[in-house]
Amino acid sequence: MEYSTDDIAAARSLQIATHIYASMATFWIYDYACSLHEEWIFLLLSHWSKVKGLYIVTRYLPFILLAEKLYINLTPNDNPGKCRVFDVIDSGLGIVSAVCSECFFVLRTYALWNNNRILLAAMLVIIPTFVGASMGIAFTTNAPAVFATSAIPGIVGCYQSSTSFRLFIPFLLLSVFELVLLMLTLIRAIQNWRTNPSRLFVVLVKHNIFYYTCGFLFSVANIFTSLLLQYSYHTLLYDFQFIILAMLATRMHRNLWRMAMNRDAHNSGTLADIPMLDMSPVNSTA
Repeated sequence: MEYSTDDIAAARSLQIATHIYASMATFWIYDYACSLHEEWIFLLLSHWSKVKGLYIVTRYLPFILLAEKLYINLTPNDNPGKCRVFDVIDSGLGIVSAVCSECFFVLRTYALWNNNRILLAAMLVIIPTFVGASMGIAFTTNAPAVFATSAIPGIVGCYQSSTSFRLFIPFLLLSVFELVLLMLTLIRAIQNWRTNPSRLFVVLVKHNIFYYTCGFLFSVANIFTSLLLQYSYHTLLYDFQFIILAMLATRMHRNLWRMAMNRDAHNSGTLADIPMLDMSPVNSTA
């Protein structure tokens, strides 16, 4: 039996997507195993707070996200409706994961600006607006979308046979948000670089710049893949971005906590949370 060029291209995209999701899951589990000792030290010794709860959600939500993607890509399925349901779930989990990761660095930027109330008010308006718009676009686009499975036997998984250009909008909003926060961090770093030589301040600024740059570049890449690619390719980097951002956010949070713990143990013999946990200004810790 002969298959069309579209059938072959779609089947190849499903195979590549499956391999990439399996690689992502392997990488995530490997990273978790390597940092397990550090992870449990942080969970046992750090004070319970809202930020610690945010850490737990950010850290463990990708396990659910990856399990869901592997299930839909490795399990034979001839029901496009089931694919649609899982795609909507995937979109929701991805947005929640991205929001949790971003919240860490919004809090850090807020601390860098000495708990500026104008910045806080702006974030409280912008974040719900962007999240609501992203969820609305994702759900209204994916819910009525047409899904298809491979016509070639032995190829499992499904993909959107009708793509929508509106899927790039959430990543456009995220890239603008990342760029604004990056500029705020750079402005604050330039203002305080000489007056605040604290190593904790320097690491905080470097973490912010690296995270925002990665988030911005991933968002730009997802904009182009959403507009230019077809089959499974156009959503291939979505979950990859969410996984990497969650990994960066949790690793940097543990690193900053460990630095603050070592500093406080050396100075006073007590353990204290890093500034962003109790929202005290960074300058006060110098």
